[in-house]
Amino acid sequence: MKKTALILALFCFYSFASFAQKATLKGTILDNSNDEPLVGATVLIKGTTIGTITNFDGIYELPNIDEGTHTIVFSFIGYSPVEKEISFTADEVITQDIKLGADLIGLDEVVVTGVVNQKSALESSVAMTTIKPKFMKEFGAVTTAEMFKAIPGIRSESSGGEGNANIAVRGVPVASGGSKFLQLHEDGLPILQFGDISFGNADIFLRADQTVKRVEAIKGGSASTFASNSPAGIINFISKTGDIAGGSIGTTFGVDYNTFRTDFEYGSPIGDDLKFHIGGFFRQGTGPRDPGYTANYGGQIKANITKQFEKGYARVYFKYLNDRAISYMPMPVQVTGTADDPTYNSIPGFDLKHGTLQSAGFQLVHGVDGQGNARTSNISEGMHPVSTAVGGEFSFEIGDGWNLKEKFRMALTKGTFNSPFPAQVGAADDIAQSIAGGDYTLSYANGANAGVPLSASEIQNLNGNGLLMRIHLFDTEMNNLNNFTNDVYLTKSFDKVKVTLGYYKAYQKIAMTWLWQSFLTDVSSAAGPRLMDITANDGSFASENGLISHGTPYWGNVTRGYDVGYDIDAPYANMEFEVSKKLNVDASLRYDFGSANGYYLDKYTSAIDVNKDGVISSVEEEVPVLDNGNPKVVDYDFDYLSYSVGANYKIDKDKAVYARYSKGGRANADRLLYTPFLTEEGGTIEGLSADKISQAELGYKYKSPKVGLIATGFYTKINEQNEEFGRAINKEFRTMGVELELVAQLGKLNITSGATYTNAEILKSINEGEEGNVPRRVPDLLYNINPSYPLLKGKLVLGCSLVGTTKVYAQDDNAITLPAYAYLNTFLSYQIVKGLTFRANVNNITNSLGFTEMEGDAFTVNSTNYMRARPITGRATTVSLSYNF
Repeated sequence: MKKTALILALFCFYSFASFAQKATLKGTILDNSNDEPLVGATVLIKGTTIGTITNFDGIYELPNIDEGTHTIVFSFIGYSPVEKEISFTADEVITQDIKLGADLIGLDEVVVTGVVNQKSALESSVAMTTIKPKFMKEFGAVTTAEMFKAIPGIRSESSGGEGNANIAVRGVPVASGGSKFLQLHEDGLPILQFGDISFGNADIFLRADQTVKRVEAIKGGSASTFASNSPAGIINFISKTGDIAGGSIGTTFGVDYNTFRTDFEYGSPIGDDLKFHIGGFFRQGTGPRDPGYTANYGGQIKANITKQFEKGYARVYFKYLNDRAISYMPMPVQVTGTADDPTYNSIPGFDLKHGTLQSAGFQLVHGVDGQGNARTSNISEGMHPVSTAVGGEFSFEIGDGWNLKEKFRMALTKGTFNSPFPAQVGAADDIAQSIAGGDYTLSYANGANAGVPLSASEIQNLNGNGLLMRIHLFDTEMNNLNNFTNDVYLTKSFDKVKVTLGYYKAYQKIAMTWLWQSFLTDVSSAAGPRLMDITANDGSFASENGLISHGTPYWGNVTRGYDVGYDIDAPYANMEFEVSKKLNVDASLRYDFGSANGYYLDKYTSAIDVNKDGVISSVEEEVPVLDNGNPKVVDYDFDYLSYSVGANYKIDKDKAVYARYSKGGRANADRLLYTPFLTEEGGTIEGLSADKISQAELGYKYKSPKVGLIATGFYTKINEQNEEFGRAINKEFRTMGVELELVAQLGKLNITSGATYTNAEILKSINEGEEGNVPRRVPDLLYNINPSYPLLKGKLVLGCSLVGTTKVYAQDDNAITLPAYAYLNTFLSYQIVKGLTFRANVNNITNSLGFTEMEGDAFTVNSTNYMRARPITGRATTVSLSYNF
């Protein structure tokens, strides 16, 4: 017993003595501009993983520091880090208060997107833009894709609602839709393997909420070699991980439109080596364009948990998205003037700024599925993504200078895309005669005057415009968009050289059914377009509740069904060489290869008693159904080589220049189906399985306490094969220009701005008359400027965002232009008490009219033309109340 007691006493003594030999560092970290505490700032002993973070009052305490001299790094996202060399003696408590200055343009931040070896943006040979949550709130974007307009070099046509945006980089044309050459990522892995899946654009399955820590966008550069199918860039949503205990809850209301949304998030460390974060949102309402019913309904929840080990970490995460959102298509518009200087106006009776093609009386649709069986769909489903994703991230130092990192994600994804599209807009009598012949009767299909024939004069003056629309209902079932991604790589440091070897493995299923129908409506936004019934007086034709065909014969019956799986493999390698403390060079290589296997179906028409009344009516005589007995095989391989070489020269701690040349590609997916690019055996015509982009960049980066600047010149060549509703596309493009990002702090006034100048040209086309033209919808200049000013000691902040574009050509034939436009967003935020903030945002406060795209309608000079174009949304105001705790 005495011996045991002695051993215990010695153990306690040595433990106490060991503890007593440790030092402690404590203090506060503040913002040097207003002395506000920085919550979650990091204090780290350089060269180790030993550190801590500040609490809600900006206070930190780092105990158990060994004797000796250590370099302590104080850092916080959005601020320039400070390093202090401090000498510690045994049992000493040192107080070190720090003030950090804002890193206005983010050049001191560590880049994690499109790279394997993380370093600051100033030291990286890529063009990177970072968006913080605070700016996301102030920019006033109504949708996730609209927020991308704040990123220099990105053209985001975000007028389609909460998804279905066309997104391009540095003048790279959008030949069909979606974001063909750019990937949208969450935590470093793609939402979908292809950004331009028909009716399954990646942004439909992505939502910005309070769980987002920041958004990083890399344009060009090494995106070619560190992600598949994204040679033009990556936009990466990086999630919060619970570094500090705390969270937020907020509620947003619409002022001039019906919307209600609640956001929440909370995260916290659990002990010394475990942390978690959970959050999400729920919303409901009509949206800023009122269709007469609840059009937006749903939300998402995300969670992650991280375990910290001595030499690395492991993280797993979960996301469930189920969010119904209205989709806005091109709308009827009145165009006069000349092709070079046209005037666009709302048609009398239809408000382009707030009207929709949806209406309360046009929701339930009765038809057949691909096998001819009766089905009912609902237009109010709109864009309805349902996705459950599970993933993980692991990073470990495994000895002898080797580091292993792996990321994986499995997403079970499906949904619907349901939206009316105006296939034709014209004089009521012309459209009526094209459907029912010269002698017809026209009446409303529902409502108070349903079935009452309209007179000739009433038809001529219908809604004050005398117009009708032939509506094609894009009724598309995204049956299966499941996808899996695994990205693993090893990095080894050899003095001044780092070598990375990696392997990317992915799979994407694309299974869809297009079951489109045709309807007849008037042109009105008072109660939404109303369904019209039309009957041939000789009895040869009669519509049914506005339905004029169970297919789309005006377009040759676009009915499709396909189920194809895309298998993707990509080994890659990267080498970085530190030539000197100022100059670093990197080179990377990636080889993508894979296969596409599955089938697609043609259609045929058949007489089907759809409504089961025992009679084959005129709209039931030719009902399109899928030819399931004769599937067409998809069976081809694809491969392409990507490489990127870059150099960054750090002139001093505030300035750097960089240069890069890259060549990348992306495999074509479902848009190859139903085109001449597939052979009868299911293969592709040689050279058409993948598209290529070559790009050169030269950039300059500068930061100071008052000004931050990133300027990049670029030159890009693109070849593309694509398809859009049966129209084959095979073209080569060239773009060049300058991309600018400028941030300035002028006293209390903060200004963030960006601009992209582009000169683009079609070099080759299967339509030779387009060669030498400017690609459609590529402006000479895109710009945004975002000033903000604090008052009342920073409690009140006022600001605005001006977003604009010069005119563009509507189509590649350059026959008519879409005019230049700019719109202004404003915001006000007020800190009621610590943690509680009131905010008001007004999107498009000037109620400006602008257009992002237009269909290829004929235009007659100095006449009144009725065309189809997709407008931006008019004024939309919200107020919110949020509490951070």
